[in-house]
Amino acid sequence: MVVEIKPQASFCPECGGGTISVHQRGEIVCRQCGLVIAEKEVDISHSGIRAYSKQEKDKKERTGCPISILMPDIGLSTIIDRSKIKNPDLRRAAKWNTHLSWEKRNMLIAITELKRIGGNLNFPERVKKAAVRLYKEVFKKNLLRGRSINGMIAACAYFVCKQERVPITLQEILDEASINDNIVKKCYKILVRELNLKSPHVDPVSLIPRFCADLGLDINIEKEAIKILKNFIERTSICGKDPKGLCAGAIYLVAKLKNHKVSQKDISKIIGVTEVTLRSRYKELLKNISFTFQAS
Repeated sequence: MVVEIKPQASFCPECGGGTISVHQRGEIVCRQCGLVIAEKEVDISHSGIRAYSKQEKDKKERTGCPISILMPDIGLSTIIDRSKIKNPDLRRAAKWNTHLSWEKRNMLIAITELKRIGGNLNFPERVKKAAVRLYKEVFKKNLLRGRSINGMIAACAYFVCKQERVPITLQEILDEASINDNIVKKCYKILVRELNLKSPHVDPVSLIPRFCADLGLDINIEKEAIKILKNFIERTSICGKDPKGLCAGAIYLVAKLKNHKVSQKDISKIIGVTEVTLRSRYKELLKNISFTFQAS
């Protein structure tokens, strides 16, 4: 809100003393007797207007909730309670006003599902916005004909998580998605193939801090596990190997070398891999970089 003070005389009308301006309160008071000569007033000609863009300083828009891609109706729709309308013509008009086109209804369903999954998995705001942009590209390409809206938005969310290196696994998204797992996987394959996207790989190193926190392990084990896994990735190809399995093997290896008691069952349960996979990755890591750990 912009405050404007009308110009007043520089002398107090009561005692004739000088005046001072109190900018915090928008007032002009007498320096001697403290009389408030002028109070703050709202400048109606400027209120409610602000510039959103620094580059376009001359362009000004109305205040209010900023327009977000996560709002399908851009916050402009009006909800009218038809039960309080007595005129049948107005009631009919209010009913038709609530009808949405297929595109708007589609985006409403998709964004609602994305917000639900993102709220349960704590998606960053940038991931949600990027997922909506990707979903809009899918909609424009007419790839949703005969396919699930919820499955496609879940696939978009998973792709963006991999692209932004957010430590969210596919299984976690599948657990939260309100659709069959196979449908989400098929939508992901279609998304990558039809839009000619390069599917990014999940970085196993980015998952270790989260899994260590879930297991209640200290920072030393986390640092050593990251160091060992980075060294292993530099020396060996991890193509076709589950990132969660590599994390489980690295964490178990470091915990065992540091004599920290944590069972294979607990690690496999928290991370979401089988004990067989954990032991296999543990043996691979032990063969390749056990000497590096001892030397450090």
